[in-house]
Amino acid sequence: MARKARMLIAGPLEWQMSASPVSHPIIPVLAERGGTQLRTPLPVAVVDTREQIPLSFRRFKGWFAGVEMRALPLGDYSVAGMENTCVVERKDLADLVHSFTENRAVFIKRLRRMSELPHSLLVITAPLSQIKSVYPYGRRSNPNQVTQSLIAMLAGFRLPFVCTETHELGEEVVASYLYQTFLYDWLERNGHGRFLADGDL
Repeated sequence: MARKARMLIAGPLEWQMSASPVSHPIIPVLAERGGTQLRTPLPVAVVDTREQIPLSFRRFKGWFAGVEMRALPLGDYSVAGMENTCVVERKDLADLVHSFTENRAVFIKRLRRMSELPHSLLVITAPLSQIKSVYPYGRRSNPNQVTQSLIAMLAGFRLPFVCTETHELGEEVVASYLYQTFLYDWLERNGHGRFLADGDL
């Protein structure tokens, strides 16, 4: 019987990766036309004054022209001039669980309003594995109910959500989403088309 050849490089399913996020880029993305970089303005991020533990965008100085703190009609974060079209709602695990249980009716109504906007995103600063695990608070809190509510929101409202392992990764995701939403909107309004480079996204 012939011996099975030993693989020198492990298959992808055998890879063991430990989380070690790299530093954020200088700019999330660049817009080019004909191989030339466009000179595009920077957005002004807006943080709702009711956000209890607001995300900090201080690390992303090159991404924004400024940061404003003021009441938003919906959500926790937006871009100046796009408050009625771009909304980001941010939840940590405890707040997410409370929103889908004790405060469910109000939260579902808010999610429905968000789904009616062109650009909406729910960012959860907790990994999905924690959302699906037993919670240390609230006997009425059911991990399956919360997880399936998120999937129902995605399927029924077509409202996307992103889970991040840390608060810091949540900051980067929200900052990049605001930056890129503004950039695509600016490109479209100024006749450049809704893509970054020739034939690209």
